[in-house]
Amino acid sequence: MRFFIIALFLSVNVFGQSAAENIQWIDQLNLSGGFPEKLLSTRTAVFYDYRFNAKDRTDAQSYFQRTGIDAVVYFQLDMLKAGADPSRAFSDFLMKREIQNLVFMEIRDDATYRLTVTLFNGKETIVDPKQNAWSTSNKVWTEALKTMYRSVGGLKKTNLLINDFPEMDGKVEPIVGRRNEFYAIDLKVDPLAVPKTGDAAVDAAVEEIFKANYPLKYKMTEPGLTEKELRKQGSLYALCYIKCRAAAAKELLGYDMTKSESALVSVTYSSGQAQLKNIPSNTVVYKFYFKHIDSGNVFLGTKWDADYTFEQALLNQLKGLKAELKLN
Repeated sequence: MRFFIIALFLSVNVFGQSAAENIQWIDQLNLSGGFPEKLLSTRTAVFYDYRFNAKDRTDAQSYFQRTGIDAVVYFQLDMLKAGADPSRAFSDFLMKREIQNLVFMEIRDDATYRLTVTLFNGKETIVDPKQNAWSTSNKVWTEALKTMYRSVGGLKKTNLLINDFPEMDGKVEPIVGRRNEFYAIDLKVDPLAVPKTGDAAVDAAVEEIFKANYPLKYKMTEPGLTEKELRKQGSLYALCYIKCRAAAAKELLGYDMTKSESALVSVTYSSGQAQLKNIPSNTVVYKFYFKHIDSGNVFLGTKWDADYTFEQALLNQLKGLKAELKLN
């Protein structure tokens, strides 16, 4: 029998998150580092808070054109860092489209608009901590845009033919293989590796969840292993997660989002019984799924089981697997 090892990547944040919270990885940039040198001669991608309406984005595009910023595509901001697979998909997209610059349009938790411009680092991490960026904040969105327009005077401008109609609703495909709404049956016989997060309290909580809810073979392993490293060690599967707004999570994972819904129905487990839970579509959730490393095939489970905390989302996935595979 061949043994497949499945890696689990967990967030160290054990609490739910509001979609309106400030984005820490943008805060970690050097926000006084200035504009990218070739901002006005290369392509730019824009990532915007979902609360920016169509007029806000149209105003932004108008100022980008006047400034000389060739913004060719717009994406929802919280999708960018939703997980390893989405970040990899965005990185691939940016490289294929030869996009060098990034604009982040935020609405902060104090209702202030923040506009940030920086370089794409050419890697799956998208940006590096402390890398140079230009940023401005204002209570009025158009005033922030005007500040940007007035601040780029020293840059060489060669972007003369800027598209009047950029892609305002850009898409990426985080799932590179086959998408499956069921569980990988190999889990019935193959051991599961669960890397530690490095946070003792979180690791202890995760181990307790597995002891109580996972009747198959598993092993707590050291954190930080990449999929390539896991594969070299004989691993064929990874249990991954994404963390973002519920609506964005479903879209990233290929669910039908043609109907606009204010709340999404999720299957959750309480006292061992499956129950339905309505989760507001713009609330941040966790969603776990299995991925076959070599093929990229993804196994989402038979039910949408995202939840507010990673503990409950993990429980939902494990209990759903037990029920579907008829495990005691």
